[in-house]
Amino acid sequence: MWKDDILAQPVVPYEERRRQIEAEPLPANIGALIDAAADEAGDRILWNFFEAGETITYAQMRRVVNGLAARLVALGITKGTHVGVMLPNIPAFPLTWLALGRIGAVMLPINPAYTPREIAHVMQVAEAEWVVTHADTRATLDQAHAEGLVSVPASRMIVAGGRAEGAHVWETLAGDRADSFEPPLTVGHDDLLNIQFTSGTSGFPKGCMLSQRYWISAGKVNAFRDGRVYRRILASTPFFYMDPQWLLLMTMYQRGTLFVAARQSTSRFSQWLRDFDIEFCLLPWVLHGMAPQKHDADNHVVRANIYGCPRDLHAGLEARFDLNAREAFGMTEIGPAMFAPIERPDKVGSGSCGLPCPFRECRIVDEAGQPVPPGGIGELQIRGPGILLGYYNNPQATAEALKDGWFATGDLFRQDDEGFFYIVGRKKDMIRRSAENIAAREVETVLAAAPGVAEVAVVGVPDPLRGEEVKAYLKLKEGVAPGRQVLEAVIATATAGLAPFKVPRFFTFVQDFPRTASLKIAKPQITAGVHDLRAGSFDRTTGTWLEGGQA
Repeated sequence: MWKDDILAQPVVPYEERRRQIEAEPLPANIGALIDAAADEAGDRILWNFFEAGETITYAQMRRVVNGLAARLVALGITKGTHVGVMLPNIPAFPLTWLALGRIGAVMLPINPAYTPREIAHVMQVAEAEWVVTHADTRATLDQAHAEGLVSVPASRMIVAGGRAEGAHVWETLAGDRADSFEPPLTVGHDDLLNIQFTSGTSGFPKGCMLSQRYWISAGKVNAFRDGRVYRRILASTPFFYMDPQWLLLMTMYQRGTLFVAARQSTSRFSQWLRDFDIEFCLLPWVLHGMAPQKHDADNHVVRANIYGCPRDLHAGLEARFDLNAREAFGMTEIGPAMFAPIERPDKVGSGSCGLPCPFRECRIVDEAGQPVPPGGIGELQIRGPGILLGYYNNPQATAEALKDGWFATGDLFRQDDEGFFYIVGRKKDMIRRSAENIAAREVETVLAAAPGVAEVAVVGVPDPLRGEEVKAYLKLKEGVAPGRQVLEAVIATATAGLAPFKVPRFFTFVQDFPRTASLKIAKPQITAGVHDLRAGSFDRTTGTWLEGGQA
């Protein structure tokens, strides 16, 4: 097996790798990273937007970025200017981001699928002064402006891909190539680069203030923490989300090539791994719900990051796709925080998120903020150079999240004697049934391994007798039809793997879940506006479908 060959390769111990990464100086800013990469790998392909067939070399990228940066400065975009970027996965997105980084300006990524109200939230909170958009999404921005939701006029709008009446044409601005660019003001590690909005799984998304240090350290950590070479890297999610941004910087550190999809596709994912000979990717564990394809194991992936994979599915994913799938943990606020070293296959299926990354300290504290002993459960806190500077225009949220330099994640964790961390659940995602606390994540992990199940979301249902009952929403694998037989298998799996009080009472089948920009299940949207969460459910206690349910 390919993964056995990789594991057999010698590698220096992780602690030594960590010390080396932290000891080496970071590039002075994004511009310095661009120059170093272009100087060394000038003629190599930096990225391949493979569905559109658009590629660029390192040298070409630098000349476009330099020229675009100069034109943006001429328009009045300088250090500290806030620029909304609302583009699909096209080269204009990373080119614009890198140009803003060279200047010291600040990017506000905006989901192109946003409604005028959602656009207004991002642009108002982050105080956007300019906006870069695509011809296909300009109408939505114009609508937001006409409704008085945003104040950026067409004269401070840059449009790529077509209609630009009254606005600037992105292609014209990017058409002037330049061999060099000197920002009008010095750009340093602690200067703001992004106001990156959280996925908004609870409440309105908050704008994380992320510095140049955040991004150049995140790229370096992901590039070198394994001690391996990754020259062909896959980015399958949208650039307005953080992953493709750090994947691009990781690629630049490795002097490799980033293969960029137009949008995420679970049905084509394993084919991309094969067709582009990918060596590093972020593996969506929900692929286990896809029908097997003959080429699933035909790849040369050295490492695949997975996030939150149910323990019982982990080894099966590795076997099906014949790759090293290793857990990792990160957040928009703190970037990469933990990872399972590639040389630790014994942690596959353990549920561990791994060890702290370079530049990160992790601890678990109780309700009083005091560290708990190994094995104890408490809230995970993280600190280190390059975490968020705070939430923009939200001092209350900043004060709640950052205390004495530690970021409070809101996640419940435990740590073993070896130093590995294990996520237990979200503090705010606990179900209180009678006198028992139930972590929704634990129930979801067990049910996700049931026959026919692809994904699970577990919530609490108000109950006058017990306070709350447990309800599970089930998305089934391709080709599996909902029915009594599937439910019996799910209940049998839950009964075998959970204490009786944790086994859900209510079950509902769904076609799919509402999702965040990062494709996570947006659990609050499942129950929002639902008057009676029991209606339409199968009640395990009575063995019947409640009114409005499924036959």
